[in-house]
Amino acid sequence: MNKFLLIAFLSLFINACTVPTYLSNIIPTPYKADVQQGSVLNRFDINQLKIGMSKHQVRDIIGYPSIIDPFHNNQWDYINHSSLGSGEIINYRLTLTFEQEKLININTNGIGSLPALKFIEKVAENNRINNEKAAIKAKIAAKRLAQEKIKAEKAQALAMKLAQEKKAKAAKEKAKIAAIKLAKEEAERLAQENALKAAKDIALAKEKALKEKQIQEVNKP
Repeated sequence: MNKFLLIAFLSLFINACTVPTYLSNIIPTPYKADVQQGSVLNRFDINQLKIGMSKHQVRDIIGYPSIIDPFHNNQWDYINHSSLGSGEIINYRLTLTFEQEKLININTNGIGSLPALKFIEKVAENNRINNEKAAIKAKIAAKRLAQEKIKAEKAQALAMKLAQEKKAKAAKEKAKIAAIKLAKEEAERLAQENALKAAKDIALAKEKALKEKQIQEVNKP
């Protein structure tokens, strides 16, 4: 009889201590804080990393790494093991490799457990990508304009050189013609002088011969 009473009492006590199902949805559960261990990253920041960035630029975006191997200081590891208050466990690892202080590889194979981008982050990400595309297009256009400007300047310089050469050639030809003309005129002048001198010499010779003849006639016996 006593055992029966004890069993009945324990059954009533246990039922009294059990929270009914309809009350479990009303009574709030105790708050559990998120426990973050290691590097705290998000996809939005990781997506901003670009090959060619310096270590300083990388630190500005995602902070210092969890681990830097003193024997391999060109590899940075961002490791995280977090327990969320909801009970979810997040583990991820991001590995970056540098060469001559420049980022050459981004290994994102270990970040699968990171939460997806939020809506506002997706909008910002799309804006960033569009701005980068626009900047690349502007850079290409500026490069093309610069090349066209260089070509135009070269063409102008060549045209000026050809014009100068043509002008110099024309001036040289003109000088040559002038020299020929001057030489011809000088030759004609010398020829005229020589002809006048020859005529004068002939006239003097004739005059002398005439005088000698007259003298001879006077002196005849």
